[in-house]
Amino acid sequence: MRVHSMSASNPLPLFHVVGFTGHRQLAQPGLITGVVRDALVALRSEGPGEWIALSSVAVGSDLLFTKQALGLGLAWHCVLPLPAAEFKKDFSEAEWKQVETLLPEAEQVRVIAENGEREDAYLDAGMETVHACDVLLAVWDGEAARGKGGTADVIAYARELDKPLVIIDAATGAVRRERFEKFERTDHELEFLNALKPSPEPGDPSANVFGAPEVVFQFQQNADYAATHSAPHFRRLIGSTVLLHVVATLVAAAALAFELHLVFLPWLKLFCVVGALLVAIALRHYRAQHNWVRCRLAAELGRSSLATWGLPRAAALFEDLELPEIRQLARSLQTLHRRAVAAKPVPMAEFKTLYLARRLDDQLGYYRKRLAQALPQLARLRLGFSVTTVLAIICTAAYAVDHTWRLEWFPARGEQWFYYFLPISLPVIAAAFMSLISINDLHRRVARYREMQHVLEGARKQIAFSQTWNSLERIVRRTEHALLQEVLEWHTLTSHLESH
Repeated sequence: MRVHSMSASNPLPLFHVVGFTGHRQLAQPGLITGVVRDALVALRSEGPGEWIALSSVAVGSDLLFTKQALGLGLAWHCVLPLPAAEFKKDFSEAEWKQVETLLPEAEQVRVIAENGEREDAYLDAGMETVHACDVLLAVWDGEAARGKGGTADVIAYARELDKPLVIIDAATGAVRRERFEKFERTDHELEFLNALKPSPEPGDPSANVFGAPEVVFQFQQNADYAATHSAPHFRRLIGSTVLLHVVATLVAAAALAFELHLVFLPWLKLFCVVGALLVAIALRHYRAQHNWVRCRLAAELGRSSLATWGLPRAAALFEDLELPEIRQLARSLQTLHRRAVAAKPVPMAEFKTLYLARRLDDQLGYYRKRLAQALPQLARLRLGFSVTTVLAIICTAAYAVDHTWRLEWFPARGEQWFYYFLPISLPVIAAAFMSLISINDLHRRVARYREMQHVLEGARKQIAFSQTWNSLERIVRRTEHALLQEVLEWHTLTSHLESH
C-alpha cells in the first residue's frame, strides 16, 4: 500500500475522487491508454487538492485506468462488485494474477455485494462509484449497455445525478466533457474550517490518546475552541425576544386596565417591540448561529475520528453522512485515518482502556450534566405555565360570575387588577413559558439525554467484555454512529431554529 506523507503545518487536505467506468473489450488499447493518462493529468490541474482514483478491476478499461492512475502517483480505491473468491470466476488465471498484483496497491478495497445476482452486483458497483466520485471518467463506445450494469447504465445514472463527466470515445479516443460546471474545485466549508484561529493556549495532548497526526488533532482543537468560545447563546437571545414581547403586552394591558396616560409608556412599548425585532435581525445578519453550528459539528466529527484512531482498521464512520457541507471534511478525515491506520498499531487492551476512559466516560459525564441542567429548567417552566394558566382561569371565571350576577366582589381598583389586567396578561405569560420550553427544545433534550445515557452505559458493558478486535470494532462503530446521529439531529434542529 502506498503511504502518503502529511505535514502537521498544513491544513486538513482536500481530496477529489475520479471514478471510472469502461468497456472490457478495447479495439485500440494503446490509444486509450494515452488518452486516459492525459485525462488524469488534466484533472490534476483543475484545482487544489489531491486526486484519488476509484474503480473496479475488470479486464480491459478498469485495469488500464488503474495502472495509469497508480503510475501517476494517485492513490487508488478499489470497488469489487463481489467478494474476491467469487469475482475471480470472471477472470482467466493469467488475468486474475494481474488483479492480485494490483490489489495490494489499493488504499481501500470495498466489496459491494456479498450475495445476489451477478449483474445486480455489477450495476450496484457502478452506482456506488458514481455516488463516491466528484468526476466520472468513462471509456464508452456510445452504444447501449449490453447487460445490466454496463458502461451506458453507469453513465446514464451519473447524468441523472448531474455528475461531471469526462467521456473518452472507445473507438477514436476523442474526449468530451459534460456538466463540468458542476465540479466544485474547492470546498468553501473546509476552507472556512481550516481558517479558524487556533486557541491561544496549546491543546491538551492527552486528548489525542491514540497519536493521530498533528494536522487532525489541531483541526479538532481549533474547531472545538471556535465552537466553545463563539457560541452565541442563541436560545437565550430568541428567548429575550419572547420576553420583550411579553413586557410590551404587559405595558399595553396596564395602560388600558389602569387608564394610565404616562408619556413614557408608549415609548417603552415601542422600545420592547423594536428591540425584539433588532435582536432577530442581528442574529440572521451576523450568522453567529450558523458559524457556531458548523464549528460544533466539525469539532464532533473530529472528536469521533480521534477516538477511533487506534482501531486496526479505519472505522467507516462517515460513509452514510449525507450532509453536502461536510462531505469533503468527512472524506479528508476518513482518508487520513485509512492511511495512518497501519503505521502505529495500538494493543487491544490499551485501546479499550483509553476508549472507555476518554470517550465513553467523558460522553456519559456530558449527558448526565446536561440532563441535570435541563430537568430543573423544564420543571420550572412547566410550573410557571401551570400557575399562570390556573390564575388566568380563576380571574376570568371570577369576572364572568361577578358580571353575570352583579356580585361586586372587588372595589374599582381590585376590578382593574383581577378583571382587566390579569386576564389579559396571564395568558400571554403562560404562552411565553410554553414558548421558552419549545425554544429550548426541553422535552426532546431530556428524552434524548436519557436515551444516550442508556446507549452509552450498554456500550460500556459490551466493550469491557469484548475480547476480539472484530467484536470491539462493531461495538465502537455502533457507539460512534449513535453519538454522531445525536450531533446530526442537534445540527438539523438548531439550524431549523435559526431559520425561523
